[in-house]
Amino acid sequence: MNEIRDFFMKYRGSILGALIAILILCTGFYRLIIGIILVGMGIYVGNYVQANKNEVKDKLKKFIDKL
Repeated sequence: MNEIRDFFMKYRGSILGALIAILILCTGFYRLIIGIILVGMGIYVGNYVQANKNEVKDKLKKFIDKL
């Protein structure tokens, strides 16, 4: 009995994470999480492009010239 308790005490974070992941998969909540992540990435990229317009233009121009 002590071994089982020690196992759960040692890996309780992993077990809890697995249970939360299973719950998210079963409810379809992952679609919302992915959507939120994509919106956040879009905001970050848009802000970066706006703040560094000239650098982004130059990088895109060089990339297109390579193609």
